[in-house]
Amino acid sequence: MTRTLVGAAAAVSFAVATVTTLPVITAAGPEGRPRARDIGLAPGVFPPGALDAITDVAGVRVGHLTIVEGDRIRTGVTAILPHPGNVFRDKVAGGVFVGNAFGKLAGATQVHELGTIETPIVLTNTLGVGAAVEGVVAEVLSWNGNEDVRSVNAVVGETNDGGLSDIRALRVRPNDVRAAIRAATEGPVAEGSVGAGTGTRCFGWKGGIGTASRVLPAPYGAHTLGVLVQTNFGGVLTMDGAPVGRALGRYAFGPVVAEARGGTPNLAGGSCMIVVATDAPLSARDLERLAARAIFGLARTGSSYEHGSGDYAIAFSTPARGRALLLSEATSPLFQAALEATEEAVYNSLLRATPVTSALGTAEALPIGRVVDVLRRYGRPASF
Repeated sequence: MTRTLVGAAAAVSFAVATVTTLPVITAAGPEGRPRARDIGLAPGVFPPGALDAITDVAGVRVGHLTIVEGDRIRTGVTAILPHPGNVFRDKVAGGVFVGNAFGKLAGATQVHELGTIETPIVLTNTLGVGAAVEGVVAEVLSWNGNEDVRSVNAVVGETNDGGLSDIRALRVRPNDVRAAIRAATEGPVAEGSVGAGTGTRCFGWKGGIGTASRVLPAPYGAHTLGVLVQTNFGGVLTMDGAPVGRALGRYAFGPVVAEARGGTPNLAGGSCMIVVATDAPLSARDLERLAARAIFGLARTGSSYEHGSGDYAIAFSTPARGRALLLSEATSPLFQAALEATEEAVYNSLLRATPVTSALGTAEALPIGRVVDVLRRYGRPASF
């Protein structure tokens, strides 16, 4: 069994019993796999931040715990911390938007009611939500200054990785969640088959964790916005408008080949969790509107938003209290940034993902060379 802790910039592994080798994941990418911009994909009109990651928003940290055990467990946890302090005592403004509610987002109703987030945001697998809530609560209660706390609204989202991992084993435990939270750091974010994205699929290929950011030019406020996604959904993969899924012959509602090939999942199905961070001082109402744009951004990638899909977005704003709120009339550039960053984050989740095989199935990595060929065929400035 191998459990891998990955902060935003580094990874530390420790093994117990039988060791399973994991792909090396660094800031430069797993096994040399590119990000979207490495192959010429640069969605939208706004520039990215220095890291092109959610951690471009000052203070935001990300940590992953990847769990690979034997031939049946391929799962994990990803934690997003809004700032390095005590989030319970120094809450951030937050909003939630639900695109399709076939899923679980613990804590969403209180965020909607009060407009604040008071814990790290944790992503994991569907049946790990209960343990994750317990882990988040235990971690927050342990923080200095929280000795008298009697209620904690843990925010935990999920997608179902049961096609590659034995989800019924209930492998994610509270201490795993606490470890992911404590591993969270600033800097580059590991992407692909890591953390909560270890066992996910996207558009019939291996999905996972992806991130991207945008920085608004000074005339539009000079604010930074970052997105992190956990992709486990389907449809007809579209990249920069090019019909990549159709060209590669793997897409929803196309020729029925899944049964003959022995286990390719429903290419329309699955879910997506999206976390949006910004340093723009937004009200909870406008953060809910910002989260909606992130959900809308999935359409640019070809999402089917199908019946069984759980499509959720959580947005938060990091500024300290007392700063004047941005007027709603000034939010449009941020909405555009959320659309662009979500689209690019989905691409990064696919491009960075390495193949994952278990006793339950196999998820192939998106074939980079073939994708570049398709993009060139449709006149995109692709290179790799």
